[in-house]
Amino acid sequence: MDIFEQVSVAKRANLYFDGKVSSRSIFFADGSKQTLGVVLPGEYEFATSQGEIMQVVSGSFEVLLPQALDWQVFAAGSQFELAAGVSFRLRNAAVAEYCCRYL
Repeated sequence: MDIFEQVSVAKRANLYFDGKVSSRSIFFADGSKQTLGVVLPGEYEFATSQGEIMQVVSGSFEVLLPQALDWQVFAAGSQFELAAGVSFRLRNAAVAEYCCRYL
């Protein structure tokens, strides 16, 4: 299990899609931020305001990346990168977790 040490954690979660997607921000001493999230089964569309690396922590996601025609499966331990200012779709059949690092 990966552990983040010496960080600050936001008490309040960010809730999206009627609470079906939840994330919590963690702040590092160098000023950087990541989010840890839980996604209930469903299909969702997200937009990025800055570049992101999404790491799948548990479960799996099917992702329709920007400009892509086909969905790709990302299982636990894999990751995908997104540019700033793009939209992407994500779906999952079971609860899954992610860690998002901002670029």
